[in-house]
Amino acid sequence: MTHASLPIDLTPAQAVAALERALLDGLDPESCPPRSNIAVPAGELLLMPAADHRYAGVKIAGVAPANPGRGLPRITGSHLLLDGPTLQPLALFDGAALTALRTPAVTALALRELAVPEAEHLVLFGAGPQAYGHLDALRAVRPLTRLTVVARRSAPAEAFAAHARALGLAATVGTPDAVAGADLVVCCTTARTPLFDGRLVSEHAAVAAVGSHEPTAREVDTVLVARSARYVEARAVALREAGDLLIPAREGAITTADPLANLSELVTGRAVVPTGRPRFFKSVGMAWQDLAVAAVQYEAHRARGKVSQST
Repeated sequence: MTHASLPIDLTPAQAVAALERALLDGLDPESCPPRSNIAVPAGELLLMPAADHRYAGVKIAGVAPANPGRGLPRITGSHLLLDGPTLQPLALFDGAALTALRTPAVTALALRELAVPEAEHLVLFGAGPQAYGHLDALRAVRPLTRLTVVARRSAPAEAFAAHARALGLAATVGTPDAVAGADLVVCCTTARTPLFDGRLVSEHAAVAAVGSHEPTAREVDTVLVARSARYVEARAVALREAGDLLIPAREGAITTADPLANLSELVTGRAVVPTGRPRFFKSVGMAWQDLAVAAVQYEAHRARGKVSQST
């Protein structure tokens, strides 16, 4: 059995559906294996394995903070998809492209459940690939009409706003206090300290932070976390890696015994989604998400005859 290098061409809506189907079919995020984080001179290597009855997969991702200054992607790597029963390789996918698709899809799936029905104004921190991906994914699940871009550098922020205007949104570049008028706030940056004042966030707003997976880094402040109903991909992973939650816990503002619903509970309707307080979703990325999207991508290629049944 040979494997082919295949492109990533699922739509954001298809990626969201792949994640939702995995959870509705009974996947338990709490039982998924942890990733290995290995420090290397250039940054960090991540080893992310996952398996179900049909497929197995492993993503090797590199995080190289100096790469953007060289004109190279910050995230690198590959995802190897294998046949579940035999563990024979089936396909190789670009790891950065897979991450750029599945991370926004995870956010979109969560915010589809957490946002108020009339949510239309998105405040998005960041102007890199994940920002573009999040805009596409959120437009697939919410009727957005307005975007405010907040970024450190004006040129990428203006380019992103222009891109959004070409899609038909009323888009502007703003400042962190724009969160006061937001229905949705998404943080997809490399920041290690809070990006905005959590007191400004409206009680009806839903917030997602996806930019960090380290216990000492965060994008939102303790005030917001303490005010909010909190949701994560998996409790075990969040309490190991999510600085947005761990730092407030170390400060005594919250405790690890506080309610913390996972994505499966949210999607299946078992999680409580209150009104009258912000809803906060923290994502660090998990291997089952890569596997769910890669499997659907492989099946789409196979249905189009790009790979044979025996590949």
